[in-house]
Amino acid sequence: MTEAAAPRPNYDDVVRVRADQAIAPRPSARPPRIEAVARLAGVSPITVSRALRQPEKLTEETRRKVLEAVAQTGYESNPHARALRSGRSTLVAAFISNILSQPFGLAIQGLAAELEPEGYELMIGQTSYSYAKEVAMIRSLRSLRPAAVMFTGVIELEDNRQALRELSIPVVETWAYPRDPIDMLVGFSNVDAGAMAAEHLAARGYRRLGFIGRAGGRGALRLQGFRAAAERLGIAIAREVTVPEVIGITDGRAALRRLVEDGEQVEAVFCANDLLATGALIEARARGLGIPGDLAILGFGDNDAAAEIAPGLTTISIDAYSIGRRAGALLRERLGGVAPQMPQQAIDLELILRGSV
Repeated sequence: MTEAAAPRPNYDDVVRVRADQAIAPRPSARPPRIEAVARLAGVSPITVSRALRQPEKLTEETRRKVLEAVAQTGYESNPHARALRSGRSTLVAAFISNILSQPFGLAIQGLAAELEPEGYELMIGQTSYSYAKEVAMIRSLRSLRPAAVMFTGVIELEDNRQALRELSIPVVETWAYPRDPIDMLVGFSNVDAGAMAAEHLAARGYRRLGFIGRAGGRGALRLQGFRAAAERLGIAIAREVTVPEVIGITDGRAALRRLVEDGEQVEAVFCANDLLATGALIEARARGLGIPGDLAILGFGDNDAAAEIAPGLTTISIDAYSIGRRAGALLRERLGGVAPQMPQQAIDLELILRGSV
C-alpha cells in the first residue's frame, strides 16, 4: 500500500501590476563612473584605480588630484562590482518586507545557513510593502549586480519582473504560491491559509467573523480564501478592516479599534499577520474584552511575542526558517552550476492552538 501524496496547494492568483498603475518614483541619478573621475583629475581610469587600491605606486601630486576628483564626484569604489566583473561575485541580495517580522528574520537566518559557509555575503534590504521602494531597490541591482537575489514575497510589478529577468542571475521568490514565478519559488498558498482560518473558526462555533489585514498583496489573497471558505460554510464576515501597510503592533491596535467601534457585532477575527494580531490582542485586553469569551483572535505567522501575551495567540504557522534554508539551497545549487530538481517548492501550513480561540 503506497502512501497518498500530500494535496497540492491552491495557487495564489497574484495580481500583476503595470508600472503606470503603481507609484513610480523618478529614476535616481546614476552613480558617477570611474571615467568621470579620471577626466576631472586629468588621468586615465587605471590611474584612478591604482590611487584607490595601490596609492604607494603613484606620486603625491597624482594621488591628490585623484582624491580631489573622487570627493567632487562622490565616486565610490565598489569591491562587489569589481568581483563581478572578474567573475567572482559573492554578494547575495535579500529583500524582506518588514524588518520587525520575526518570520522574515528566521528566513534570513536559514538563507545565511546555506550560503555563508560557501563564502557568500548577504546584503539585506527592506521593501516595507512599498512598490516605490521595491522599484528603487531593483534598479540598484543593475549597478550592484549581485550573484543572486531572494525576496520574502513575490514581485507584482511587471516592469520589476522583467528587470530581474534581464539581470540573468538566480532569483528566489517566497511567501506565496503563484503559477508564474520569475525563476525559483519556495512558498505556500495564502488562499489556503485564509480558508484554514475560516474553517477553524467555523468549527469552533463562530458565525460572525471579522478580518484585519493589508488591502493588497498577501493580505488580499488571505482575505480571498477567508471569504470563499466562509461563504461555503454559510457563515458571515460582518466586518473587514484593511490597512495600507503593516509597520508594527500599533497598526493592529488601531485596526481593532475600528473593528469594535463600527457597531457590527463580531465574535471572532482573523488577523492576516501576527503583528496585527498581537496589536489586536493588546487592544482587546485594554478594552476589558475577554479573550476568547468576548472576542476570539486568530493570527498568522507564529511569532514569539504573540505566544507570550496572555492568553496566547492561536495562529497559522509556517516554518519560516525552512523557507529561507530551502531558498538558500536552491541558490547554492544554481550558483554552483547545478539545475535544481525542484525549483518550485511548497511549504505546509500548521494551526498552532492557544488560548485566543
